[in-house]
Amino acid sequence: MSKLFYDKLFSFNKIEKKLNKLVRDTQEKQEYWIVIDEIVHHKVLHCILDELDEKHHEEFLVRLESGPHDEGLLEFLSDKIKKDASEFLKKEIQSISREILADLKTHNGRKVKSKKKARSKKQ
Repeated sequence: MSKLFYDKLFSFNKIEKKLNKLVRDTQEKQEYWIVIDEIVHHKVLHCILDELDEKHHEEFLVRLESGPHDEGLLEFLSDKIKKDASEFLKKEIQSISREILADLKTHNGRKVKSKKKARSKKQ
């Protein structure tokens, strides 16, 4: 996971706790984190491009590509979308985080059921 301009706007603590309860295998956990990172990144970019006027898309994407860690991108976005980009993105990322947690809970439920079935078959 590379450093991105919006990283300071959120924490993965709840997701990390849930994932640690759900997955014990280090390799599998790393695979989950890769997927989670990609989901967050794609959804954040999608909401930014939806909010940003199309005439600014290319400039934003060029700036992002040349400096994905550049926190000046938040200022650029705030200027172009005419609202606080940090607050806007915090809300979007919180929503994405809730979706991921809900998906992990669903996965956890399936995981628990399959373990119980396996135990009952052994007995």
